[in-house]
Amino acid sequence: MGTTSRANGGMVDKSDHFAFSVNVHPSDTKLLFGERLRRGRLMRGLSLRGLASRIGEFGTAISHAALQKYEKGLMGPDSGVLLTLSRALNLDPGYFFRSSPVKLDRIEFRKLTKFPLREVNRLREEVTDYIERYRQVEAILEIRPAALMQIDLRNVSPNEGAALCAAAEKAARQIRAAWKLGETPLTNVHELLEEHGVKVKMVDAAESFNGFCGWADDRTPVITLAKWLDQDLPRKRLTALHELGHLVLNLPSGISHKAKESYCYRFAGALLLPADGLLNRVGSKRPDGISLRERVGIKEDWGISIAALMRRSADLGIITQSQLKSFHVQNSSTRKNEPGLWQGSERADRYEQLVFRAAAQELVTRSKATELLGITAREFDQQFAAEAI
Repeated sequence: MGTTSRANGGMVDKSDHFAFSVNVHPSDTKLLFGERLRRGRLMRGLSLRGLASRIGEFGTAISHAALQKYEKGLMGPDSGVLLTLSRALNLDPGYFFRSSPVKLDRIEFRKLTKFPLREVNRLREEVTDYIERYRQVEAILEIRPAALMQIDLRNVSPNEGAALCAAAEKAARQIRAAWKLGETPLTNVHELLEEHGVKVKMVDAAESFNGFCGWADDRTPVITLAKWLDQDLPRKRLTALHELGHLVLNLPSGISHKAKESYCYRFAGALLLPADGLLNRVGSKRPDGISLRERVGIKEDWGISIAALMRRSADLGIITQSQLKSFHVQNSSTRKNEPGLWQGSERADRYEQLVFRAAAQELVTRSKATELLGITAREFDQQFAAEAI
């Protein structure tokens, strides 16, 4: 993939998709546009009437009935309508005719029962759009993402809780070995996941939402995390690895949702803080409990919250379940303001770096790069200049 030259010396971006390409039948174009319009509307959390109202804020009018016809593929847009919809939805015009739509499914959505359906749809479409753009730039650069390791636990009886806990611990050790992580603290979970083929998307969402995971077209693992988790990095790290557990652990059929959550949490804790690392730090039995100073030290070294550390200690039998319960009772009011600070980073910019690489190699045009990044041309020029330094 890449660019070809026009007669006038300009550059044609092969990844661009225009409205009325000679290779697309007009009726197919209407259906494609209608589906993309529906998904773009859902991405912005709007009903048809809500979109019509927003369009009115721009001093233009497109009726609810007309929007419905566009979405059903009964009408195609002219250039004026296309630009109006692009502005109202804050989407590049190219979005509406992007081919190869991604299907995001097998979603593990922990907050589904407490989260409004409109928000569920908004996040699903926002993540789908991101994966489509991510796939585009990887294809342009001819990059084949790493395949995510799968660990089959289906031969363990769903009633064997102890066996499944042991299997979750073993699975975490397998991942650490396969990814060559040793027994040291994880410096950047977000970056680690991206390096091993997982697409991670940060989204704006209420505190009732932590994250979800799923598969794009049954081949691309996806983890979505709430941006507010950046205020609590140890929680963000554990949440990301919990979602990874859903992606890599093939648990027995018939297992309850609550049990599945528990085993994925066990996996995440074991991956973040290996048993040997914790046992070497505090010993195998602590009838006197783990002191606050020790808790803070482990949090700052391993990037795990004190609450998760205490649960991990109980899982490994270092403290008793009674001690864990007492800890929660005594610290219920300070959970969001734990002592200690982990000073690492939990950001990754792989996707942005790939877009800038494609632009530097002239495999995409400037306008395509801004569309992929969702930024203005001025912002792109500033960031591109900074990348070149």
